Amino acid sequence: MNIEVIKPGALSTFQDLGRVGFQHLGIPANGAMDERAHRIANALVGNAATNATLEITLMGPTLRFLHDTVIALSGADLDAKLDATPVPLDRATMVPAGSELSFGKRRSGLRAYLAVRGGFRFDPVMGSASTYTRGGYGGHAGRPLKKGDLLAAHAPTRPVPHHPDRTLFDENILSAPDAPIRVLPGREWQYFSMQAQQTFLHEPYRLAPQSDRMGYRLEGGRLDLSAPRDVASEAVGFGAIQVPADGQPIILMADRQTTGGYPKIGHVCAVDLPRLAQKMPGESVRFTRVDLETAQRLLLLQEDCFAALEQHGHG
Repeated sequence: MNIEVIKPGALSTFQDLGRVGFQHLGIPANGAMDERAHRIANALVGNAATNATLEITLMGPTLRFLHDTVIALSGADLDAKLDATPVPLDRATMVPAGSELSFGKRRSGLRAYLAVRGGFRFDPVMGSASTYTRGGYGGHAGRPLKKGDLLAAHAPTRPVPHHPDRTLFDENILSAPDAPIRVLPGREWQYFSMQAQQTFLHEPYRLAPQSDRMGYRLEGGRLDLSAPRDVASEAVGFGAIQVPADGQPIILMADRQTTGGYPKIGHVCAVDLPRLAQKMPGESVRFTRVDLETAQRLLLLQEDCFAALEQHGHG
């Protein structure tokens, strides 16, 4: 099954669950910025969560489907249309051969995820189809889509699952779009001044224009240590909140470097990383502290929701 790229969009790259097991070699993990939307889209068409989806940023592509298929979109609402018909989010949609999928004006969010029944076909690089544009590998030729690209998909091996018309996830997981981002205290939390801790938890921060898949740079109240302190470089994870010498925090995202030596004031809870990934530069975020037990409970609850969703794809 083939798909022709008529227009490439602003930044359309293929992502999966990431490149696991190579950070000790300096290889970034990469993967979907909004893992929840990625997994939902795959589940709706009967794919495994490990299949790549097309991560569509802000301004979407125009794609022509050369064969009958089924697609699903999740994440940002970018006014998707199949020919002239609106495509609903979080629903499987039949696509006749010759149809064109296009995107219009952004309505909410930043990144949409497109899954195709059977899954896009790639040769994995270090076990993953995720595109790393800085390294020039993964996905489709290691780069965003270009006009004229021809994309291939596997033939489906399972029927399209039927999903009941219901809320996919518990409201405690999703939260309102403008709700504070839940964070755990970071390894160096106690070394920040009391004023810095209060500022971090009670004042808004704005996403700077330099924010991208590597990291979200924040602008707001300065965060200072109680006293100068040397911090050893160590492995860093998705959602780590580092504070460099200028006192302006940086949240490490999917294309983050593998190690970092700045003090970490916090770490974004895994269930709130998708909501953060849908924020635009210029938008504001607030943070609220939760304990490890709460973060783990929310993550397990999310996995229960995924298990129920994906069960329909295997039934």
